[in-house]
Amino acid sequence: MTYQRSALFIDGANVYATTKALGFDIDYRKLLSDFKTREQLVRAFYYTALVEDQEYSSIRPLIDWLDYNGYRVVTKPAKEFTDSSGRRKVKGNMDIELTIDALELSPYIDHMVLFSGDGDFKPLVAAMQRRGVRVTVVSTIQTQPPMVADDLRRQADDFVDIVHLIPRIGRDQGDRPTRPLRPGPAGEAPPRENGERAVRPSVNLEQRYGIRQDDLDEE
Repeated sequence: MTYQRSALFIDGANVYATTKALGFDIDYRKLLSDFKTREQLVRAFYYTALVEDQEYSSIRPLIDWLDYNGYRVVTKPAKEFTDSSGRRKVKGNMDIELTIDALELSPYIDHMVLFSGDGDFKPLVAAMQRRGVRVTVVSTIQTQPPMVADDLRRQADDFVDIVHLIPRIGRDQGDRPTRPLRPGPAGEAPPRENGERAVRPSVNLEQRYGIRQDDLDEE
């Protein structure tokens, strides 16, 4: 059997908002394994913006884990600004980075799987199709309003509601909870053998991303 060459493009912020609205968590190990069994996976990209001035970001353990476990992680600093009401806002759009990577990879893949419902990706989907690449969009219409833009859904060759993938990529709620690290001085995480401080994931990260403490210990 000949498998088609494919690549995953995951819009991190959009996917997180989608799974939060649906009330489930992606196990990123399962997601990668699932696509590898059915297609010749060339690349799996994950895109997210990071707030630079935060010494510890809640998403950092996820980024580090993905980077060591088969994903190509693409990040950039998020921009902070104050709106007209004086409220602090954070903006981090990764559309350009995702678009460039997809177009550069288009000669080497047959199938693009886009995990996002952002309508701004409609021109990218059309451009990939003109290059002979079939495009599947993964998002949901089960929320009110739907998380996927109608224009994007219409443009795609295939649309997969992420709800139908839950049995294959969802985190098993029966998994054991995170085994906490013993705190070091002043509550810090204990050092690794190389002297660096280990990243201590919270239970929320465990539940949200399907990352177990054992996975991080193996790095």
